Amino acid sequence: MKVLLTGGGTFGSVTPLIAIKEELEAGGEKHEFLWVGTKNGPEKDFVQSQGIEYRGIYSGKLRRYFSLKNITDIVLIKLGFFESLGIIKKFKPDVIISAGSFVSFPVVLAGWMLRRPALIHQLDIRPGLTNKLMAPFAKKITVGFKNSLSDYPVKKTTWTGNPIRSSLKISLSGEDIKEKFGLEGDLPTLLILGGGTGALAINKLVEDSLGELIKFCQIIHVTGKGKLNKNLKHKRYHVFGFLNNLPEAYKISDGVVSRAGLGTLSEIAILGKSSLIIPIPDSHQEDNADIYLEAGAILLADQRKLNPEEFVVKAKKIMYNDNLRREFKKNMKKISKIGANQEIVNIIKKL
Repeated sequence: MKVLLTGGGTFGSVTPLIAIKEELEAGGEKHEFLWVGTKNGPEKDFVQSQGIEYRGIYSGKLRRYFSLKNITDIVLIKLGFFESLGIIKKFKPDVIISAGSFVSFPVVLAGWMLRRPALIHQLDIRPGLTNKLMAPFAKKITVGFKNSLSDYPVKKTTWTGNPIRSSLKISLSGEDIKEKFGLEGDLPTLLILGGGTGALAINKLVEDSLGELIKFCQIIHVTGKGKLNKNLKHKRYHVFGFLNNLPEAYKISDGVVSRAGLGTLSEIAILGKSSLIIPIPDSHQEDNADIYLEAGAILLADQRKLNPEEFVVKAKKIMYNDNLRREFKKNMKKISKIGANQEIVNIIKKL
């Protein structure tokens, strides 16, 4: 098959598509992949590191509220649409796959006009505006949660669960990975993530509480590209703008601090990691976090009320409270529907 994957701007739409790509290749079949993403988004380097050819197009964000940027972004979307027509005519994909990024809309629309079937996947519990706009032009829609079935046309929507990267399974030993990161062997490790583009609020919390955190753990902190605080240095603090080997960091972490993007939450769930989740205020991420909170699978914090002292207390709790950690791991496993990767690939092959 010739498969066109489209997503970017953030990493929320990227890792599920990588998971689908890995599953398509799992049987040893040879496929040709092309990725269409944003011109300057954070996904480009990561996608190319996966051995996928990359094309960047103009893209504009679709907003539900009034903004002057809606006017200029319409022009960018139109430009992206014409670029997409050219890319699709040349590549001639058998199928187009998206996981809901705003850059995907002109690609899926162009594919529909050129009679190329598209599958779109809904990660979050709250339907994204881009997915709602793409739904009429998609041949098939898959959703991560059963409740999302009612958000899309019944005949073409399937509840599959969210795809998870097979590359999360690491063959290296924990000791080898710790040596690669320069970590102390016997000290617990806290992994702090801010999503694909980083989170300034979380970065500031770490900066203000680092002196207390390093008393009981060592830290791997992914800040987002261009958001490193170069003045923040300690032998127990290991900071990166972006990590291509994030699965290795997952493996050696004793606790994870993260936003509530469904791609990351799904990976934390399948790995059974004890986590402190800090969703973006007033966003779909709060809906995502509520699902895991109600299941007793995470420790939740409100960014608007979280101060450095409370952040330290909660971070220590997810790492050192063994009863809580066991409960989180048990409940996390209950949330994730198993077999999403294979089910989505079966649908793709039928398309």
